[in-house]
Amino acid sequence: MRDPRIQTLAHNLINYSVKLKKGEKVLIENFGLQTEFVEALVEEAYQAGGYPFVSLKEPKIDRALLLGASEEQYQQVAHFEANVMKEMDAYIGLRAGNNINELSDVPADKMKINGATVGKMHTDIRVKKTKWVVLRYPSSSMAQLSGMSTRGFEDFYFQVCNLDYSKMSHAMDALVELMNQTYQVRLVGPGTDLRFSIQDIPAIKCAGELNIPDGEVYTAPVRDSINGTLSYNTPSPYQGFVFENVSFTFKDGQIVEATANDTERINRVLDTDAGARFIGEFAIGVNPFIHEPMQDILFDEKIEGSFHFTPGQCYDDAYNGNHSSIHWDLVNIQRPEYGGGEIYFDDRLIRKDGRFVIPELACLNPENLL
Repeated sequence: MRDPRIQTLAHNLINYSVKLKKGEKVLIENFGLQTEFVEALVEEAYQAGGYPFVSLKEPKIDRALLLGASEEQYQQVAHFEANVMKEMDAYIGLRAGNNINELSDVPADKMKINGATVGKMHTDIRVKKTKWVVLRYPSSSMAQLSGMSTRGFEDFYFQVCNLDYSKMSHAMDALVELMNQTYQVRLVGPGTDLRFSIQDIPAIKCAGELNIPDGEVYTAPVRDSINGTLSYNTPSPYQGFVFENVSFTFKDGQIVEATANDTERINRVLDTDAGARFIGEFAIGVNPFIHEPMQDILFDEKIEGSFHFTPGQCYDDAYNGNHSSIHWDLVNIQRPEYGGGEIYFDDRLIRKDGRFVIPELACLNPENLL
């Protein structure tokens, strides 16, 4: 008998996240073969009057394909997938798997080919032209990374993913309004003193319509306005390697110095293309159920009391002119147990040690979102 929480999540994805209407086509793309949940999504799509299409993929097979990849081949792969995506009104990307490091031994030049072809197709078509949502699905690997039992992690997962996102959406309105009125942001914390402008770049709330779990408000810095230093305090898996102790120095928007537990490797990532050393996103995380990093960015970027500052491609709805084949969300947690920190808008302290300290934003503190 199916866990009723699975059906609730499938219902929410179809009806709240992508708002599938009668006659609309939805592509359900599953990495990791979680067939029970895909089955529930198909049922909910039919119930809404839509037409579900399913693509089943496996990370081990992706690895095998990437190891022999050529640019010519992956241009054809991107062309094939683009022809499918162009026909869709909605997209649900379900990511699962038992090894986050499945691609760790794929050479960087092969990963670059994938990003410049299939990755670019997703940016150009899926992100810009469909109603889409991306989510992870619980596994024993995710439970291990979070330091929880498998059953305990499943309970946590469904609590987070079936949160009342409509309530969160309403609470985010005050932060969106304030960010849209702000000229300069300052971030302060251990190893961090950074200034940049967000003037005239829209703030966008994320409350269960693009990612599950969700809980962030994002914008982008004016591309050449960033100056200072920023140290991240959460591990970040990227291209099959877990980066730690990442620190950037910025001058006029560009990352001019980058260090990490593998400094050579992180600089190779930042040399992917001309836009990789500039920032495409600044976001504030507010999910009241997510407290600790678990090396999964869809969770980590929503951590209560966090922000992320993202090298690479910007979003069209918070456009700062930066283009890149990468978009790498790196997270800093500012709660006291992680060293604390402050966020200032136009020299006004708005958040200290992970808690909002001005009355109009108190609705986003965790006790008011539960």
